[in-house]
Amino acid sequence: MRDETQVLICPDCQRACDLDLDACPSCASTSLIRRLGEVECRSCGSVRQARPEEPHVATGKPSRSTGAPGLPAEVEAALDRVLGRS
Repeated sequence: MRDETQVLICPDCQRACDLDLDACPSCASTSLIRRLGEVECRSCGSVRQARPEEPHVATGKPSRSTGAPGLPAEVEAALDRVLGRS
């Protein structure tokens, strides 16, 4: 991840270049994934809340496409119901 945006980088490029990737605050690994408002470290399993997306300054719209409006919140609510989370 870079600036809390998921990016795909081949392992050779990741080792060869300084890519300024986000790192886990617990173990310093750069193997992070973002899903449903959380960032998880694939190395140590640490999970934290992701920063909310900031609106684009000029238009007031999100800076990158997020798909259908409200879809992430709906998916998260459905998962909470199915998995019995409060």
